[in-house]
Amino acid sequence: MSVTVTAFYKFVSLAELPELRETLLALGRDHEIKGTILLAPEGINATIAGPDEGIRQVLAHLRADPRFADLVSKESYADEMPFGRLKVRLKREIVTLRRPEADPARRVGTYVKPEDWNALLADPDVLVIDTRNAYEVGIGTFEGAIDPATRAFSEFPDFVAANLDPEKHKRVAMFCTGGIRCEKASAFMLSQGFPEVYHLEGGILKYLETVPPEQSMWRGECFVFDERVALEHGVRPGTHAMCKSCGAPVPRDAETGGAGLCPRCSVGDEL
Repeated sequence: MSVTVTAFYKFVSLAELPELRETLLALGRDHEIKGTILLAPEGINATIAGPDEGIRQVLAHLRADPRFADLVSKESYADEMPFGRLKVRLKREIVTLRRPEADPARRVGTYVKPEDWNALLADPDVLVIDTRNAYEVGIGTFEGAIDPATRAFSEFPDFVAANLDPEKHKRVAMFCTGGIRCEKASAFMLSQGFPEVYHLEGGILKYLETVPPEQSMWRGECFVFDERVALEHGVRPGTHAMCKSCGAPVPRDAETGGAGLCPRCSVGDEL
């Protein structure tokens, strides 16, 4: 049986977080939903999975709330449930940057539709930055994109301070898995005086869903934070497994289908 997986987020001021958490937990139990939902004063961030009708009910419930009326979701599918249980967590931030001046609810960069993204990639005057972590970039990224080599998103401001200059880098475009990190990164970049900041609307997942492979400038697979590990064009499961030791993505062995030797911790399935 096919499982529907949906990812969504929204930067919006939220209060009464414990009450919202209990409501979402109950809704998840009622509709056999699993996955992770993060709640913070700045908004909601989630990837959940379950029966298609159950996912529709959860999204309908959220969109009935005026704060989430325009909530955008990205759907993909899996043959098996990619999560073990439903977790609804209360956090300080839905994506951790630790820079309060980066407020997407107040100001963000210019959204770029997936079908228009290739033009930015091909523009020599635009600096394109992958805002994901190094282990994610390692299995796939856009052609010509800069890898900040971060271990956590909270290191991104340090990369900007050490390598970028608003006077020199006047046009910057960023992307991430589903759009949330590059949206917050765009708010940060604007706060630092960068004049033109763009980010890929819907992230890599929307690009892989929208842009035909023959027109794509994406190279490799896209890491996702569930048991599917990575997705390819058409948001279909890719060819990576997850290291049982450190959680990094590892290419599957062509014969056994298991993970080979992990490039991060040098542990393989046989251990």
